[in-house]
Amino acid sequence: MAQTLAGLVVAASLLVALPPAIEAQQPGKVYRIGVLAEEPAETYEKRRPGLRPVSEALRLGLRDHGWIENQNFTFVRRYTEGRAERYPIAANELVALQPDVIVTSLGEPGIQALKNATQTIPIVMLISADPVGAGFAASLARPGGNITGMSILAPDTGAKRLELLKEAIPHATRVAVLWNEAYPTKATELRHTEAAAVRLKVRLHSIAIRNAADLPNALSVVTSHRPHALVVFSDPLMLSKLEQIVEYVAVQRLPLVSEIREFADRGGLMTYGANLADLVRRASGHVDKILKGAKPADLPVEQPTKFEFVINLTTAKALGLTVPRTLILRADEAIQ
Repeated sequence: MAQTLAGLVVAASLLVALPPAIEAQQPGKVYRIGVLAEEPAETYEKRRPGLRPVSEALRLGLRDHGWIENQNFTFVRRYTEGRAERYPIAANELVALQPDVIVTSLGEPGIQALKNATQTIPIVMLISADPVGAGFAASLARPGGNITGMSILAPDTGAKRLELLKEAIPHATRVAVLWNEAYPTKATELRHTEAAAVRLKVRLHSIAIRNAADLPNALSVVTSHRPHALVVFSDPLMLSKLEQIVEYVAVQRLPLVSEIREFADRGGLMTYGANLADLVRRASGHVDKILKGAKPADLPVEQPTKFEFVINLTTAKALGLTVPRTLILRADEAIQ
């Protein structure tokens, strides 16, 4: 089964001691922050050490606001263990502990489980694809309920990734797009990508899946189209199959472009998308305000403001590609 986007930031919920505090809503009270996560940070970071900056983002953000674990707040945690049937169970267990606020990085499935479990305890989404479309918020400006936080919604980045690919590989006229049609916002992202493809004179081959079992056949379809490059839309399902996808493109000698930088870290050619560490760190501001008395209904859902462009030059060399220097200079990081 697909894991959730939380796999990227689950460890962000597990924090260490922080320095001097500012006055909270009730001086002297020790607040309880509930955490709905996939697994403990120590096990997660062993599997994906490259995501430590994202994992640390919430800890650093809370430190900026003066929150000190075991002094003015403590954590209560429940884990889903990467199993769909655990979502409602873990959410209900966490709500029964009556924390002052709950945070989750488990994307839509985790948020929905918490929404079903409580309409009163404030919930802060560390990452959501489309909170309005999913029914978590009446609007981004005025959520109106007990849920607020961060949205990763930026579907036009699909067009930007295709533009960067075309700039890196001018001869790329056939591009396969692998995406999860069951995940919110991805159809919109595809439309933006298709519009860019027309403008760039690129023929797109859309290959959609709905679950992990669909992936092997989908990759066979990619091979049959003989594309010049593969674009992968990132979502919990694709992230759970990251290693399989990266291994596939390495064998096929196929340039890979995606959203989440871990694809580039693991051998993809390039990534462009929202900076997740920045997004998660900003979510700490919502937690801070709620613990000081603000209502989530009145706290706007925030969107990405910082984006990250990463090129793996080692992969480019292995593929026999010469990336234009002008493109390298625009990258936030060039992996060598």
